[in-house]
Amino acid sequence: MGQWRHAVLPALAAVVATALLSACANGGGLRVEGPEPAPPSTPTPGLTTPSPHPMRTPAVAVDLAEVRVRLLADKRLSGYSRTVLTNCTVISRCLSRGRTVDVLHSGTPQQIVLIHTLEKFVFGIFLIAVEPSGPRPIWSLNVEQPTVNASPQGDLVVESKIFTINDPVCCPSGRRVEVYRWNGRQMIKVSSTDQ
Repeated sequence: MGQWRHAVLPALAAVVATALLSACANGGGLRVEGPEPAPPSTPTPGLTTPSPHPMRTPAVAVDLAEVRVRLLADKRLSGYSRTVLTNCTVISRCLSRGRTVDVLHSGTPQQIVLIHTLEKFVFGIFLIAVEPSGPRPIWSLNVEQPTVNASPQGDLVVESKIFTINDPVCCPSGRRVEVYRWNGRQMIKVSSTDQ
């Protein structure tokens, strides 16, 4: 009887401890830190309050292989871009994802896609609409080593490097900042500044 107690009691204690610890969990198997979310408030009729923070564009991840197919089907694609995409069998060597934006103000995000050489020298960007039927090219720009962002007003801000004939790849002579805006039908340039 004494041996039975020595064998069973530790096992029973372990089972009880496990049961007690699992009772403290939130039911999802994960520990949740921080305060619980506040219950939704009921707005007063006739009063609207502006959102304290602007809505952030949700991130998307378009299929770059599909983007390549759609771009190659576009008759407006530049000759150099067409050559690079035609010869590109490993998609990550010629296309990569940039930022997600909503410059069309559609509520559905668009994806910036960069086209580059094997050495990752970016020479152009594409604005791709993310649609249920697949990615759709909206606009493109031939530009060297760009940084692309959306402004608080929803414009597309493209900062690029300016190279002269004697500049090495590491060291461009200047930079250009261009702002593009969707006018309901197409992207138009609203400003350009060289520095």
